[in-house]
Amino acid sequence: MEDKKINAKEKALYSQMDKFLSDKSNKLKTLSKGDIVKGIIVDIRSGIVVVDVGYKSEGIVAGRELKSDALDWTTLVVGDDILVYVVKPEDDKGQLVLSIRRTQQASLWIKLEKAKVDNEVVEAVVVEANNGGLIVELGKNVRGFIPTSQLDASRIYSSGVRQVGKDISSEVQKKLNSLIGEVIKTRISELNREKNRIILSEKMVTQERDLAQRDETLKKLKEGETLEGTVSGITPYGIFVNAQGLEGLVHLSELSWDKVEDIGKLYAVGDKVNVMVIGVSDGGKRVAYSVKRLQNDPWSEAIAKFKMGDVVEGVVQKVVPYGAFVRIGKGLNGLIHISELSNKLVKDPADIVKEGQEVKVKILSISSTERHLGLSLKAMTASKKVAKKIEKELTKEELKEAVDEAVSAEISKAS
Repeated sequence: MEDKKINAKEKALYSQMDKFLSDKSNKLKTLSKGDIVKGIIVDIRSGIVVVDVGYKSEGIVAGRELKSDALDWTTLVVGDDILVYVVKPEDDKGQLVLSIRRTQQASLWIKLEKAKVDNEVVEAVVVEANNGGLIVELGKNVRGFIPTSQLDASRIYSSGVRQVGKDISSEVQKKLNSLIGEVIKTRISELNREKNRIILSEKMVTQERDLAQRDETLKKLKEGETLEGTVSGITPYGIFVNAQGLEGLVHLSELSWDKVEDIGKLYAVGDKVNVMVIGVSDGGKRVAYSVKRLQNDPWSEAIAKFKMGDVVEGVVQKVVPYGAFVRIGKGLNGLIHISELSNKLVKDPADIVKEGQEVKVKILSISSTERHLGLSLKAMTASKKVAKKIEKELTKEELKEAVDEAVSAEISKAS
């Protein structure tokens, strides 16, 4: 009977032990260097704060590990909750070494790690510049680096477009130095806490902003709409314009009603320009803009102002093997075909006219569909000959009339 009572007591004891051990709150913590844990202050004595973190032994915070910009340890009292950083789970004396000083820095790293995972925007203060980019501060004693290639081009290049070259490099360095003290919004592209390495990118923020603006513009965009944009690039075949986040091409043929010889004389990167949307395809991947369609078409004025047979003044713009192009007015050019240069056989148009030469020509044809003026220089030579001939003939008539009048007058006197 006595044995049964003992067995019952043992079973009850084992049951209590199992229950105790199964309760996670009663299990001893396993700590590693770099962990941030919550504890309760159990003792404060000269230069030492003793903290219970649920470990096999109480931890101590002493010396410089007490100093923190975020917390004045002299204001602490027994019973306060506190976050501490694990410096060593066990030192040579078997003590748990903790830090208040490193908690702030470690907490910042944890926040940065979360920001990288969640792709959050991180503000960085520029503290130094070098040949490769900017050194920035993200918090107390935590610094990162923004490579020049990861800065928004408009921030460091006057044209807004990334460029290379020795002269440009020195200008870029001056611009980087001028950014010291500025706050830049970035995203974390690389983070390694053990190597104390943080690489940041401003482009990841600005590109995403541009994409969001681009999507918003696409939703409400209609062909024929006018947008205000900025010249973002210049090529031999036209200019690229970014309008409300939507980049498109203004082809050379859509720049002006006039013939464009040198795009660089008309536009520079960064110039503001109004454009008309004339085409959107591939979900906005290809956008066509026009500048000239927002301008008055000089051909409309030409049709109303001129007619075939009119004599007009112009300037030779270009001499080609088959004739010469003449500028009649703004946006209005015509061709003198080689056959209309002279009554004589012309082998080389340059023998008859030169670029920049002012000429009087007759309009032979006006084609609004082909936007073409046919001009003639030899017709003017023929006109001059006819005029001289008429002038000469009129002089003879006038002379005959004068003689007749004189004869009549003499007859009257005699009678």
